[in-house]
Amino acid sequence: MDLNRRQLLKAYRSMRTIRAFESAVNREFLEGRIPGFVHLYTGQEAVAVGVCENLTDRDYTISTHRGHGHCAAKGCDLLAMMLEIKGKAGGACSGKGGSMHIADFNKGMLGANAIVGGGAPMILGAALSSKLRKTSDVAVCFSGDGASNQGTTFEAMNMAVVLELPVIFITENNGYGEHTPASYAVGAKSIAERAAGFGLPAETVDGTDFFAVFSAAERAVERARRGEGPSFIEADVVRFEGHFIGDPQNYRSPGELAEVKKNRDCLAIFKNRVLRETILTAAELEQIDAEVIATVAESVEKAESASAPSPDELLTDVYVSY
Repeated sequence: MDLNRRQLLKAYRSMRTIRAFESAVNREFLEGRIPGFVHLYTGQEAVAVGVCENLTDRDYTISTHRGHGHCAAKGCDLLAMMLEIKGKAGGACSGKGGSMHIADFNKGMLGANAIVGGGAPMILGAALSSKLRKTSDVAVCFSGDGASNQGTTFEAMNMAVVLELPVIFITENNGYGEHTPASYAVGAKSIAERAAGFGLPAETVDGTDFFAVFSAAERAVERARRGEGPSFIEADVVRFEGHFIGDPQNYRSPGELAEVKKNRDCLAIFKNRVLRETILTAAELEQIDAEVIATVAESVEKAESASAPSPDELLTDVYVSY
């Protein structure tokens, strides 16, 4: 294991923060304090953190409708995220975008995206800019198994190979594209093997294992920084919540959800390993738990008492000239 104690504590804090943040968002939505639909990332934390721990603020990421975890892992401010989700002034996008449109260019977070497969072609622009400017910055596109069937994704992977762009495509295969099982909707037996057909290195990892994700992302990032072109990673993960908050998940088999929560919780898997190998202590992890819960609670309290955007700002930020 190449990660030191400081890195492991940071990774756990990031995963635990995402879990606590999503739990708070779930509660706030169910109690009627968040407008619009919300899609939670709970259960997939090891992917966002495993990838983003290999990135800097100069590197680019683009997300999906299930994007809170990617934003937090990339370093976006929690209060700004909560304000945005609640549609309040001071939000990451001035309270105008909501849950599915959080962005922070200062952190290289180019935004969540409500269009399935919409992020792949957009990330190519960021990757192309890195190549033309001759930097070592890389660009990462997070998407789900549903987006793996989109023509936009196919075209983006092909162009990335042709132009030898420093881009990494991450498919989080959580087993369901909205309500449809990936086993039915994805014609290929392996999304990674299908991606390899476009001519880029591709592999499948256990997305509930932070260490497996981190290692795969590390290889892909180093390859991109060396100018060796794009890579593809399929992360096999589980989605603890429904497609959206309130989804009854009747499409799951009986006992399925209880089983994956018991045996495939990425936070529990991480904790068991670092404690078993005596790298971190239970006291250290418990302290992080308490600090994270307090921080998230504070963001909820401040966001709830914040003002709505001024009506004078209704037509601002609609078009941007460069």
